[in-house]
Amino acid sequence: MAETNLYIVRHGKTMFNTLARVQGWCDTPLTKSGREGIHYVGLGLQDTKFEEAYSSDSGRAIETMRILLSEHPDGKDIPYHVDPRIREWCFGSLEGAYDAEMWGVLPRVLNFKTEDDLFATDVSFEEIANAVEGADTANWAEPYEQLRDRVWNGFEDIAQSREKQGGGNVLIVSHGLTIAFLLSLIDSKQPVRANLLNGSINRLRYENGKFSIRAINDISYMERGKTISDHTDE
Repeated sequence: MAETNLYIVRHGKTMFNTLARVQGWCDTPLTKSGREGIHYVGLGLQDTKFEEAYSSDSGRAIETMRILLSEHPDGKDIPYHVDPRIREWCFGSLEGAYDAEMWGVLPRVLNFKTEDDLFATDVSFEEIANAVEGADTANWAEPYEQLRDRVWNGFEDIAQSREKQGGGNVLIVSHGLTIAFLLSLIDSKQPVRANLLNGSINRLRYENGKFSIRAINDISYMERGKTISDHTDE
């Protein structure tokens, strides 16, 4: 049986990413530079064999996956599934606001002054989720336990299914906070991250019911794709 590996890509840069607006369940398309970055990631992944592919049901994740598969020599033959469980967190009434506005609301709950202060402390994802839920006047944000179960079950089901089918690599497109949250669920010593790069790859191995982290925020595939593109253009 082959190893079961998940290659989890953060979607390409979007309009709201560029404008520094909160983007959870709300959605904006990839920008020109965002599409270009994912084009490079796709080129960098051309030599990696994938048994199947998954993305969240958000448009930006689907757009990212379509670019990745279009660059892969086997892209048309890789089974592709959409799973809403691996979408981004829901920020409720904070959706679409400027990031600075959200980080201006949460201090009242978490007792920090700036976003930098937040990530310099030992604050947990559970505390952040509870703060978002508390600040959400629309009552749309997910309770922590519901969020945790959704994210964990989504990725674990993908890994378990692939392992039962003989293993191999799975290409996944998800979202920055969701990916960082998953890493912390696998390893409680992982810091709270809000800086995973668009197009970065976070690689996990799954074996006998357990995940192990192999790479975090890896942009080497994008860099490799740029090199391939440069040589092609010569």
